[in-house]
Amino acid sequence: CSMNRMRVTVTVTVCCQGDFSFYFYYIFSELAAKLESQKTEIDQLKQQLQVKQVAFSASLLDQGEGDTGPFNTQTTLIFKHVVTNIGNAYNKHTGIFTAPVRGAYHFDCHILGHGNIVAGAFLLRNEEQIYVVYENPTSGTVSASNGASLLLEVGDQVFVRILAGPRIFDSQNHHNTFSGHLIFTM
Repeated sequence: CSMNRMRVTVTVTVCCQGDFSFYFYYIFSELAAKLESQKTEIDQLKQQLQVKQVAFSASLLDQGEGDTGPFNTQTTLIFKHVVTNIGNAYNKHTGIFTAPVRGAYHFDCHILGHGNIVAGAFLLRNEEQIYVVYENPTSGTVSASNGASLLLEVGDQVFVRILAGPRIFDSQNHHNTFSGHLIFTM
């Protein structure tokens, strides 16, 4: 601050001895530069505000009812019935959420199993297993859920994979869900 004041004071001293046009040109140039800088900052803040609006929630089946699985290998679940997809970070064709901005996110996964067959899935970040969602029913219907708050970088992917062997059941009641939202940017 003191350097700017000193520079203006020097300019005033110089211009007071002669033509004022140089002084006004200098002041207007400084103001124009500051205005342009503030416009850029406002545009960046607007973009950050839009990116902060990230949330999705989807269930497994879009319509009807039935089992998913068992599979011979772990298989990414595609949650087709999208209830909310603010920010369009969830892809209903791949079942993958892709982080649009670096930040802390929270994810939840719920699954439903029935009969005497294990219901289980992993929540993954990229290819790293974060949590398991698992239930081993002896009879009837059971549900399992888990959630995690994760620090994600731009482009990180979060998804759910059913375990090899288990099966899950879904219907128009949307028992199997995958949801997430941005908590804050970093």
